[in-house]
Amino acid sequence: MAVGGGAPVTVQSMTTTKTADVDGTLSQIYALAAAGADLVRCTCNEEAAAEGLARIIPRSPVPIIADIHFHVEMALAALEAGVQGLRLNPGNLRKPHEIKLVAAEAKDRGVPIRIGVNAGSLHPDLYKKYGGATPEALVESARNELAYFAEVGFEDVKISVKASSVPLMIESYRLASETFDHPLHLGVTEAGPPPAGLLKGTAGIATLLAEGIGDTIRYSLTADPVEEARAGRQLLESLGLRERKGLDLIACPSCGRSEIDVIAVAQAAQDALGDRNLPIQVAVMGCVVNGPGEAREADLGIAAGRKRGHLFIKGKIVRVVPEDEMVEALVAEAERLVAEGVEARLAAADAGAEAEAEADRRELLDSKGADANASETKVELIRKRFGDEGDPAG
Repeated sequence: MAVGGGAPVTVQSMTTTKTADVDGTLSQIYALAAAGADLVRCTCNEEAAAEGLARIIPRSPVPIIADIHFHVEMALAALEAGVQGLRLNPGNLRKPHEIKLVAAEAKDRGVPIRIGVNAGSLHPDLYKKYGGATPEALVESARNELAYFAEVGFEDVKISVKASSVPLMIESYRLASETFDHPLHLGVTEAGPPPAGLLKGTAGIATLLAEGIGDTIRYSLTADPVEEARAGRQLLESLGLRERKGLDLIACPSCGRSEIDVIAVAQAAQDALGDRNLPIQVAVMGCVVNGPGEAREADLGIAAGRKRGHLFIKGKIVRVVPEDEMVEALVAEAERLVAEGVEARLAAADAGAEAEAEADRRELLDSKGADANASETKVELIRKRFGDEGDPAG
């Protein structure tokens, strides 16, 4: 799998199983791949884990990266197992001859290495030199590791300079992007459980991706790692960095004009559509007054009014259904839309659906939308004022 250059930004996550548990680890790897992970990292901390990797790799749907801490023999064993990548932490694998040995072995096998600098495990000498974990300290740690690699002619490198502090993480990666000509792996380490962990991860990763920095990403959440993979994929799709693979459900935040419990209906739609892997954007709107117009760019949507749901495709009403059938109709149309395409489904629109929907919209506009939607009346009042009084500024 290509990383860096013009290759798409990739999503990484890490298994939480014991790597020696081959079936359990493979089950999690498949779940991660289904959720959007392009690469999966597994710990290699003992002989049984290395043996597990040898059995896992031939059966894995995605490349496997071995996570190495402290023990050089584990890195060498992982290479023997056939891993497609290594992650070394220069803060805890410190002996130069061991680092160069691993790099030389990786070079011979064509296996890339990620230099995984972490603010929480920075070498004590660098911590003392810079008075703490600073961007300069993290980048120098990676630079020192690169120097060892250069001694054996190894250049197939990714770099990460992670921190649990979002501002420190952002500044460290900005400095790294100016310093190195290697792919960068982004992440806010030890972000914690959702929702706070998701917010911290997104704040750091999205900021850098928007600046054109980053080639692979990982959300480090205290949660099921499937949530990491799903969040990573959704972030890349939201930023337009990857083609949509799954559902993108949008919904209005609700207001006094809502004819339904938007939160409940949106959640029901998410639950019904979420696991179907339909690569479309679906909108759930609380009222028919503005809903179809506001969500006209969505592939498919439904808006509520007068105890009915207005089903629309690309803003065009195609069907009006009873309120208690809204989610069912949305799911059925979503599957047909993916199978048949937009033009075919527009051609299959119910006759009279648009006129029926317009009647609902007009009635609600008259009964509930006076304050929010009587814009034309207000325009007439403004014109009358100018007509009666002339130019107010004059």
